[in-house]
Amino acid sequence: MIVTDEVTKMTVKPRKAVLEMPEYHPPLAERTALRLDFNENTFSPSPRVMEKLKEITAEGLTKYPEREPAERIAAKHFGLEPEQVLLTNGVDEAIHLICAAFLEPEDEAVVWVPSFFMYDVSVQMMTPNLRRVQSDASLEFPLERFLAAITERTKLVIVASPNNPTGAVVSREHLLAIAKAAPHAVLMVDEAYYHFFGESMLTDVKTVPNLIVTRTFSKAYGLANLRIGMVVGDAELMKFVRKVSSPYNVNGVALDCLPVALEDEKYLAWYCEQVRVGRERVMAGLGELGVPFFPSHANFVLMDIGPKHKELVAAIRAHGVLLRDRSNDPGCEGYVRITIGVEEHVTKGLEALKASLQEIGWSAKA
Repeated sequence: MIVTDEVTKMTVKPRKAVLEMPEYHPPLAERTALRLDFNENTFSPSPRVMEKLKEITAEGLTKYPEREPAERIAAKHFGLEPEQVLLTNGVDEAIHLICAAFLEPEDEAVVWVPSFFMYDVSVQMMTPNLRRVQSDASLEFPLERFLAAITERTKLVIVASPNNPTGAVVSREHLLAIAKAAPHAVLMVDEAYYHFFGESMLTDVKTVPNLIVTRTFSKAYGLANLRIGMVVGDAELMKFVRKVSSPYNVNGVALDCLPVALEDEKYLAWYCEQVRVGRERVMAGLGELGVPFFPSHANFVLMDIGPKHKELVAAIRAHGVLLRDRSNDPGCEGYVRITIGVEEHVTKGLEALKASLQEIGWSAKA
């Protein structure tokens, strides 16, 4: 067949929304040092998970995964009905599914910034009408301005509590006020860091019809590499989220490991206590070093390094520790985030931070 020059010049173009949406490029290359940059579990998952992995057979890997049995187990564990629960390929997919289920091109979504950038990506894949409500210098939740941003066109409201990268939280009272102020919109509360805070909206899905709560098993449970998250909401709402999901969206290895991870509550409590104690140590250590920081309720602390933020990230990497530069987030110029892990990792992180600040000539007045 002869292909003409005219044909070879033709190109296929994506939707306008895809051309205009932002891209997320996580700096994951060569993360061989102590990983205090991505808010992961710095130790390991439950030992029961490691044992379960050894039981997986070659034949098991040839089968399509069945999500429903694990969803029933998760629902029972969290005191919910199976039809209220959908397991997803991490919370990233959960965000995407919620946007796909509820946003038309003419609709609006409202988010609090700075926050998780994947909200921007998934929303703008569906609609260009994203309203960002910026925190003031305190990085606390701006309730009044947030409520004022909600209009008749708002169909999705997203709030993370605890919030990433700030560590700030939103009270249940304020979240219920948002849900009441926007009955025509879905309120998605992202509780990725719930285990390091302890307050949840999970049980409110039974009485608040426009509420959806997302959880991840990447952080406290240490299953980031398996990619598994959870969406919980009113059964009627969840019909639509389930409808737009793939039937095989969560891999079978993750589905096999989730029940044993949920069972090991002793391990989960131990790890979360390690983080809570470590978080206090880090905030106290930053205070001693004169480094300004934002009080956190998550497994990380955001600190203000100022103009030397890039120098610090490079210097501490040479000490075998990775930090995350958050200067590209709205209102976060000069800010660097440090993940909190187990005791020995907190110790190494603080020691490397002190040495690196001295090496780059940083001072509280810099």
